[in-house]
Amino acid sequence: QVQLVESGGGLVQPGGSLRLSCAASGVTLDDYAVGWFRLAPGKEREGVSCISISDGTTYYADSVKGRFTISRDNAKSTVYLQMNSLTPEDTAVYYCAAARGGIWWIHYSEYVPPYRGQGTQVTVSS
Repeated sequence: QVQLVESGGGLVQPGGSLRLSCAASGVTLDDYAVGWFRLAPGKEREGVSCISISDGTTYYADSVKGRFTISRDNAKSTVYLQMNSLTPEDTAVYYCAAARGGIWWIHYSEYVPPYRGQGTQVTVSS
């Protein structure tokens, strides 16, 4: 059974940092791209970042460029999202998801990835 499990969310003050982790089990991610998207009340789903496990190609939404960094540890089947300089606008439930064939899917908010975690809440507030 394929599982993606997120961790690392929480409450942080503006300007602070968090690192999210997405641990995969039951699947070999070599042919996948793993990404993070977020859902905030009243907003559309936003693809935040994505990384190709095979070649390391990355994508960042304009809203997070220069502040967020995605990385992978293939040995641990884990993808990380380092989030710095957080603002209240980053408050959302963050989900990791995986799909085959590259990072293309992160651009399409209507696409349903075959694998998705349960989500982790990130709240940025003073």
